[in-house]
Amino acid sequence: MIYRSTSNGEKSFNIQMFQQITILGPGLLGASLAMAVKARGLSQRVVVWSRRAETRGESAKQAWCDAVFDTPEAAVGDSDLVVVCTPVETIAPLLATIQPHLSATALVTDVGSTKRHICKEAQHLLQTGAKFIGSHPMAGSEQTGMAHARADLFENAACILTPTDDSAGEATARLQAFWKGLGMQTSVMPPEQHDEAVAHISHLPHLLTSALCGYLSKKDEAWRHLAGSGLRDCTRIAAGDPDLWQQILKQNREEVLHAIDGYEAVLQDFKATLAEAPPAELQRLLVRGKKYRDHLNP
Repeated sequence: MIYRSTSNGEKSFNIQMFQQITILGPGLLGASLAMAVKARGLSQRVVVWSRRAETRGESAKQAWCDAVFDTPEAAVGDSDLVVVCTPVETIAPLLATIQPHLSATALVTDVGSTKRHICKEAQHLLQTGAKFIGSHPMAGSEQTGMAHARADLFENAACILTPTDDSAGEATARLQAFWKGLGMQTSVMPPEQHDEAVAHISHLPHLLTSALCGYLSKKDEAWRHLAGSGLRDCTRIAAGDPDLWQQILKQNREEVLHAIDGYEAVLQDFKATLAEAPPAELQRLLVRGKKYRDHLNP
């Protein structure tokens, strides 16, 4: 690790940050991460493991991949950063598998969309020196798989870190520097706060767009050929992998149910306003929505 001092005396981390990074699960996020790490020179080596032999074979052909391993245990042994990029239900079991094979100084993170369960399990599993700090890069798309990976996927996107150990300050700073090195804007919060936030800004929108498409699927089939860009734009995320999303919604069920309750109240307010209130009141609700949309992170 190479350090430099900032003007206020704090440590920051300069490239090259890591000697070797292991990516477990080189799908859309994992492969994009490997590409970005190589493009920005953040690690000397990037090695990968995938459950599927086909993906391991495809990874071996890529310029961003220095080595491919047949098992996750073999993939993590010599790495100082391990990033788990598998579906959320597989992250904790995978941490249990690799735990005995990690370097005592390894930093371990994930890219899962939920954090409470994963961080709780990680605290229990990683008690031999290796540090786990949850990460959630708010990047991706409705597409999946290595074929859709790109090196600029993380640029200017948000990344939430969820440390659970007060003694992990330096490790958290290292991980923040890593994600910032990929061009991301980082935030730090407890896992519970993370799950509440993403239930509203990520999980609820996916559920709503999926419900809308499900509702429209029961209407005249010809309507879908009449739709313009508005319907396509607002329902894009409904095209996400249903298997991955049922895992996410299941793990964050409690917070998503709370978010649905809040949204139902607002929808009822819109319904009542449309039915009974003067036009000015309906316009007020529409203006409120427009203002929020106009100030989203671009």
